[in-house]
Amino acid sequence: QVQLVESGGGLVQAGGSLRLSCAASGRTFSRNGMGWFRQASGKEREFVAAISWSDVRTYYADSVKGRFTISRDNAKNTVYLQMNSLKPEDTAVYYCAARATAYSRATYSEQDYDYWGQGTQVTVSS
Repeated sequence: QVQLVESGGGLVQAGGSLRLSCAASGRTFSRNGMGWFRQASGKEREFVAAISWSDVRTYYADSVKGRFTISRDNAKNTVYLQMNSLKPEDTAVYYCAARATAYSRATYSEQDYDYWGQGTQVTVSS
């Protein structure tokens, strides 16, 4: 059974940092595009960042560009999201997602992702 488990969320003051982790099990995702999405209360889920299987290409939403960094450790079957200079508007449940197809590229469309984690809450206080 494939599982994506996020961790690292919590409460932080504006300007602070958090590092989210997404550990995959049940299969390897070393050759799959992976991404992070978030959903704030009362809003639709939105794209945050994505990384290609080769670790060469990364993509970011304009709202997080320059503050967030996505990375992966294929040996650990884990993807990370380093979040710096956090703002109250970053408050949301953050979801990790993975594509099922090998050698899949990173995309910003949630419809392209086949596996999802349960989410981890990030709250940024002002």
